[in-house]
Amino acid sequence: MSAASLRESTSHALRSWTAPDPEQDSLRHTYLAFLDASPDACLRANEPGHITASAIVFDAELRHVLLTLHPRVGRWIQLGGHCEPADTALADAAAREAREESGLDTLRLSSEPVHLHTHPITCSLGIPTRHLDIRYAAVAAPTDTGSPPEVVRSDESTDLAWWPVHGLPDDDSDMEILVERGLEVLRRPGRPA
Repeated sequence: MSAASLRESTSHALRSWTAPDPEQDSLRHTYLAFLDASPDACLRANEPGHITASAIVFDAELRHVLLTLHPRVGRWIQLGGHCEPADTALADAAAREAREESGLDTLRLSSEPVHLHTHPITCSLGIPTRHLDIRYAAVAAPTDTGSPPEVVRSDESTDLAWWPVHGLPDDDSDMEILVERGLEVLRRPGRPA
């Protein structure tokens, strides 16, 4: 996959997405303008900022979410990260990152983004930049016990844990919104199962 085709995939995902509110729609338009202005918008080498992909992972019962204690951010967040040249589409990047960071082989990703979020960060470039994160929802495979599946923490995480959807850490309002938006999409008829 080339940077141009990944950028085109990202643009298509954003153009076909119906944002849930005016603030998210404004961010959607900002992301589209960013993509139009920068040929390398999806690559981490784009120093002013770059598109990232993440997924809020739910258990099959939609009662728990899997969060990582991110070493650079210092708080519990969804799984995700940078797009890679081998990613065939933005959604593929979100699914790949979630699988790599959780050890879960089987994840079903929402067909559309559920939330957008922009944040400053010093990432692997070693310089301050911005992540323009496009967030999906994912569902883990069911277990025989109905409990969330076992996960394996990657080197990219300080910790990894399942949290009840109504018992998120630190009363993080951004995470609450992401969980709420993810649940809205996943509870629609035809959701990933």
